[in-house]
Parts: sequence; structure tokens; C-alpha cells
Amino acid sequence: MRYGALITLLALSGLVILALVREQTGTEGFLVGLGLAVLPVPLLVAAFRWLDRVEPGPWRNLVFAFAWGACAAALIAIIANSFATRWIATATADPSGADTLGATVIAPIVEESAKAAAVLLVFLFRRRDFTGIVDGVVIAGLTATGFAFTENILYLGTAFGTDQLTGDTGIASVTAATFFVRVVMSPFAHPLFTVLTGIGFGVAALSGDRRQLRRVLLPLCGLLLAMGMHALWNGSSSFGEFGFFAVYAAFMVPAFGLLTWLVVWTRQRELRTVREELPAYAAAGWLTPAEPFALGSMRARRLAREYAGRHLGKSAAREVARYEAYATSLAFLRHRGRRGRANADFLVRERELLNELWRRKDVARPALDHAARMTAPPVRVVAPPWPMHGVYGYGPGPAYGQGQTYGPGPGPAQGHGGGSGYQAGAGPVYGAPTGPVHGYRNPTGPFHGYESPPGHTYGYPTGPYPASRPHQ
Repeated sequence: MRYGALITLLALSGLVILALVREQTGTEGFLVGLGLAVLPVPLLVAAFRWLDRVEPGPWRNLVFAFAWGACAAALIAIIANSFATRWIATATADPSGADTLGATVIAPIVEESAKAAAVLLVFLFRRRDFTGIVDGVVIAGLTATGFAFTENILYLGTAFGTDQLTGDTGIASVTAATFFVRVVMSPFAHPLFTVLTGIGFGVAALSGDRRQLRRVLLPLCGLLLAMGMHALWNGSSSFGEFGFFAVYAAFMVPAFGLLTWLVVWTRQRELRTVREELPAYAAAGWLTPAEPFALGSMRARRLAREYAGRHLGKSAAREVARYEAYATSLAFLRHRGRRGRANADFLVRERELLNELWRRKDVARPALDHAARMTAPPVRVVAPPWPMHGVYGYGPGPAYGQGQTYGPGPGPAQGHGGGSGYQAGAGPVYGAPTGPVHGYRNPTGPFHGYESPPGHTYGYPTGPYPASRPHQ
């Protein structure tokens, strides 16, 4: 019922906004505006999807965000802005002042609130998929992209209608000027405003459930910043002849560069979290020793998907992609638990993710192993002063390839493909154990043994895990 109600609401909003825009621009203007407004959409969507590649969110959340911005938020903005502007013009008998006040005060409040509603809905009802700053940026950015798409249709269609009346064509036309300002110079304007709201929700998502005040204030602060930057952008035309270019150069471009750096840095930090958290599960037998490295590298992930697709087909590549997503979610879950910010369902969620990984291990592990070997950093080998015949790399036994070893033990380091040796005690450590994992119960170390699915063990830290059971 909830899905049905949401789809119905968005569909009705889309039909109404379509009729309103067509009424204001005319059929020909609507088609021209639609053709021009769609140009920046694929680039913006691709950019936000690139940011979301570490832990890809479900497609339904992304489609909802774009549809909400293009339909529901745009409809709310058109109706509310028109009503408020007419009311101010009637009350003050100053239509020109009402238009200025509507553009610089009313529009930022209404539009940013309407777009923030989509981020709030995902935050409340898809909390499991909303885990940090990148998720907030992606949802907010796609919502704003949808909103800007509909708004550009209206502005470009209206400009085309003006040119039809005046007879202007080419570069001197109003359509060309509107296209240059809205599509060429500032396609990121609306996403930039709303991303501030998304960052507020993202930081709130990183807070624990008991920090209720912080979880409320941070999104509100982000929303107020988005409204303020939106108001500055809309009011730039009233700052003089070069006011628009001054605001663009002094505020918009630096803010865009700063936010781009922030989200890219956050993306790299997420990859580092994967590399730091997953070795605990590799030590317990859930993952192979090479998997944390491969899952913490976007290049290795891509190579793993390509390897699976080339040898086992597209369905295998999709399974590897799901394996990567589940492993990333597991790393983030453990990171939150280790820092005392896990929810009450931590154990249940961890078991679900581990089971999803276990079901796909036969397809994913060979591909990730291949990717790890292909992307392993080269190790410089210094030849000893005494002669050694037929031995390359490190280790007391015969090692082949680059000589990089994983895991302790006196056994031979045997190279795989690209040459990274995997060294173990009695034999190479690769894959999950074939029998019960006994003996990984070190009470003095950082992990304690905890029974998992039959015959396997994984570890919990001694830190603040919620509802952790005594180790066995």
C-alpha cells in the first residue's frame, strides 16, 4: 500500500506539472525546453552514481529521489511560489518588489524545503540504506537534478516563446542566453544547494541513536545553509551589472570545488574503512586474506566484475557486484559497532550480511583473488650476496612472482597468476576452511571466537558491541 500510494502521488504530480509547464510554454516551447533541459541530466546522474560506487544504494531510492524532485518538489514550488508572489504583490501594491522578494526569499525556502522532503523520507524509511555523508549527497543531488530538469524545461520553453514573439534567433536569442546560464554555466547550482542538506542528514546518520538532538539539528543546519546559498544565487542579479558573475566566481565555484573535494575524500575514506575492518572476518575464515585489499580498491572491484563476466557470464558479474556491496555494508556496520554507534539490530544485520556473502563466495572469491593479484603493488626484491638458483622473491620456500606474502607461517609462499605469494603454516591459506575453525579463541588478543554458521567462526572485538554474547 505504501509503494502504491507513493507511485500514485508521484504520477499525479508528474501529470499536473506537465500540464502546468505546457500551459505556460506552449506545446512547441515545451518540446524545445524538454530537449535542451535533458542534456545535463545524464552527466549529473553519472557523477552521483560514481560517488555511490563504494556502497551502491538501491536503484529504487535513486529513482524515487529523481522523480520526487522532478514531479512533487517542482509542483510544490510552482504552486507555492506563485501564490506567495501574488499575495505579496496584492498586499504591497508593488509587483516588481514582490517578484524580487519572491525570488530571493520565498523561492529558496519553498524549493529547498520541498527537495529536502525526499532526503528526509529516505532517511526515515530507508534507514538501512542511509549510512553516511555520501548517501546524503547522492540522494540530495539526484533530487535536485530532477527539480532542475523540470525547472529548466519551464525557463527554456518560456524563453523560446519570447523569441518567437520578438523574432530573435541564434546567439542573440533569449533561449541561447538562458541555455548558457542555466545549462552550461550552472548545471550544478540546484544540486550544490541541496547537497548541503544531504550532508547534514549524512552526518546525522553517523551519529548514534541516543544523540537525538544532534540528529535533528544537523539536518536543519544543512537546510538553512542550502536556503542561504540559494537566496544569494537568486539575488545576484540585483547586485549590479556584474553581480551575477561576482557571486558565481566568489561563492559558487569555490563552494562547488570544496564540496567536490569533500565527497571525493569521503569516498576514499570509505574505501580505507573497508580495508581496515574486513581483515577481522578474513582472520575468522569468512573471507580470504586477499579480499580486504581487493574490496578496498575500486580498480580491483572492476577487474573482479570483468573477470567474472568474461569467464562465467553477466549473471556472475552481477553476483560479484552484489558480493562487493554486501562486503562494504559489512565493513561499515562493523565500523559503526566498533565506535559505539551501532543500532540494536547489529547482530541480526551482521548475520544477514555474512550469509549473503557465504552464498556468493564460490563465484566471487576466484574473481576477487584474480583482481587482488592483478592490482597488488610490486615489491622490490634485493638479490642476496650469495648465489641462489631458481629462487625469486621472499620466503624460505620456493616463491614465484613478486614475492609478496599474506599471513604468517614458515611454509612455502606459492605464487598465483600475477605472482603474489600467499604464505601459510602447513599450506596456503585460501578460501574458507573445510572444517570447523577451532583455536581462534585468543582471550588476550583483540578478538574472541563466536560461533557462526556450522563449522565456521568469526570474531567480535572486545569493544562496545551492543548485545554481544560471551565468547565460546
